[in-house]
Amino acid sequence: MSLGVERPAEAATPAEAATPDEAATPAEAASLADGPPVVDRLPEAGAWLHRHLLDVDGLSWPDVELVLRTTDAMREVLARPIAKVPALRGTNVTILFYEASTRTRVSFEIAARNLSADVTNIAVATSSVTKGESLIDTVKTVEALGARILVIRHPVSGAPYLAARHFSGHVLNGGDGWHAHPTQALLDLYTMRATLAGAMPDAPVRGGRFLSGRKVVILGDVLHSRVARSNVWTLTAAGADLWLCGPATLLRGFEAWARAGAGGAADRRFTATSDLAAALRDADVVMALRIQQERMAGGMLPSLREYAARFGLTAERLEEAKPDAFVLHPGPMNEGVEIAPDVAAGPRSVITDQVTNGVAVRMALLYLLAGSPGGEMTLGA
Repeated sequence: MSLGVERPAEAATPAEAATPDEAATPAEAASLADGPPVVDRLPEAGAWLHRHLLDVDGLSWPDVELVLRTTDAMREVLARPIAKVPALRGTNVTILFYEASTRTRVSFEIAARNLSADVTNIAVATSSVTKGESLIDTVKTVEALGARILVIRHPVSGAPYLAARHFSGHVLNGGDGWHAHPTQALLDLYTMRATLAGAMPDAPVRGGRFLSGRKVVILGDVLHSRVARSNVWTLTAAGADLWLCGPATLLRGFEAWARAGAGGAADRRFTATSDLAAALRDADVVMALRIQQERMAGGMLPSLREYAARFGLTAERLEEAKPDAFVLHPGPMNEGVEIAPDVAAGPRSVITDQVTNGVAVRMALLYLLAGSPGGEMTLGA
């Protein structure tokens, strides 16, 4: 289901014409080129030129690299005795979730507080939404109450785009319908980068398309997964040999997208298959996806037991992957269905790292958005 919000054609932005390093001052450029930026104050004008973050498909690779470098800086902040910087002091961040969430909602709240922002967390179940208030009216209300950054999750695809049309500040998509989950895709990418760097300290993978030559498998309910859709953009941009795997009923439409490639680019094609053994063979990274029963129409799976028997990620099946392959899961997990408990908690799992990195990535994005241009909103900018 969609709100019917037409997404505009993506025009080239200044961030795509020049790297963030070129837009910064010489001192800032050196900092950005050699390591993470200083984050105790907002970035210099021109470092980040996107007003909203509604999806990752409008980000250039230099944009993604800037997010990763800024996340490095936020990880350093989180390691301090007092994990706080004053960068967003006086900025109101409103978190508006129309769906149940633990990891994403709480990590956004922690991220905003770590940046010294004033945080308003709206529980939709006890808000005027239950009395029939529209999304537009809610957005206008929170803006009138002082919100400058709006983090929104909504069960309908396109809702953050509608919110962005009526909000004069910055909108950050916390997940909409089946469509997109940009912060999850970026934290997944960061976790892969950090894990690969930790596994090869003498050959760091910083900079460049660091997943080139790496086989990354996303396994499970791809059809209903906004996580998978956003990861297609970030992982192919990072150069991964990407494989999407699951029952044929949960891959509908992805075969054609795989042949065309992300953005229609021939060098960003990926593979969609129901052959589990072929997908896992020599994989470097495996991400299991939750079976989303709340979004699934009848008849797509014979049963959860049947799915677990045929596609569940077990230790035995993981033996098809490389010996140093590691496992991710965006959560929440149905242990014993899409992933075995001993795999989820095993030595190959970096699932808890994903949760920790989620705070740092969301700190980075809130920080970058707070320093981005204001004025009249241009969707897609």
